[in-house]
Amino acid sequence: MLIVMDSRATDEQIEAVENKIRSMGWTPHEIPGSLRIAIGITGNKGGVDPSLFMSMPGVVECIPVSKPYKLVSRDVKPEDTVINVKGVEVGGRELVMMAGPCAVESRHQVLEIAEVISSLGVKFLRGGAYKPRTSPYSFQGLKEEGLKYLREAADKFNLRVVTEVKDTETLDLVFEYSDILQIGARNMHNFSLLEAVGKKRKPVLLKRGLSATIEEWLMAAEYIASQGNYEIILCERGIRTFEQYTRNTLDLNAVPLVKRLSHLPVVVDPSHGTGKWELVAPMTLASIAAGADGVMVEVHPNPENALSDGYQSLRLEKFAVLIDRVKKVASATGRIFPGKDGLKVE
Repeated sequence: MLIVMDSRATDEQIEAVENKIRSMGWTPHEIPGSLRIAIGITGNKGGVDPSLFMSMPGVVECIPVSKPYKLVSRDVKPEDTVINVKGVEVGGRELVMMAGPCAVESRHQVLEIAEVISSLGVKFLRGGAYKPRTSPYSFQGLKEEGLKYLREAADKFNLRVVTEVKDTETLDLVFEYSDILQIGARNMHNFSLLEAVGKKRKPVLLKRGLSATIEEWLMAAEYIASQGNYEIILCERGIRTFEQYTRNTLDLNAVPLVKRLSHLPVVVDPSHGTGKWELVAPMTLASIAAGADGVMVEVHPNPENALSDGYQSLRLEKFAVLIDRVKKVASATGRIFPGKDGLKVE
């Protein structure tokens, strides 16, 4: 159930509705809109009788929500959610680029990458300090040392840190150094971790699971939202199919489809989606054309020597060429992208 409040509803009237919801053993979720506030209800086992709330002052309408992912659905919030990350909006008109190494390997590596991507107008530095790998013998990341390198580089070049949270045990440490908490594909069904980041007050980037359906992906987002954190960015990163020529199958159908089903912003990771650096550029451009709010790309100064996923990482000079092409596609789709001098390119 979604309770829509009058645009002139007072704080007292809103609080009265929320208190009544709590008194019935349910949980209210305040969802601000551009013109009025709506209150979503979770925790109810069956339908909610609209007459319980329609007579309350300030209530305009009660709308049943049929989808299982209530809080992240467009039924609850028709307008797009725009997430402000230290002055940069994700989900607005500006296209965001997130770039960096798959794994943080050294202080010098991260500073070198951060300087280059910042000069190209990128505002988000991505990099893994904790690396959940398929093999226990593969490089597992520099852990807190890597987090410190990311934070130093981001602060020096005015970037925002996007890094993965591997488990609940290291969540508080990653929270301290990051600006966006990334939930990796392997952890999309880690419900304890989803609930834990849902209790934090920091944006979450939720990657689609290796074989997850769109509904399962949105239900994972619902786990986070149900705990009170509504600042969720969805990331399509390819799903596992029968195809063997690429690492995964990048499902660009999901971008416009999810944006119809949910109000949350959507970014695409073509690096993991394809697993081949030659495919990253064309799929980046295709992602923007499909309506993605941003793209996450792996870059590395020397991919052949990378400790993780070098075969899908772009060299810095190739990334610079890609950025010039990104600006053109962004402009053609009505997006804006910052130029090297920080000015908007339209």
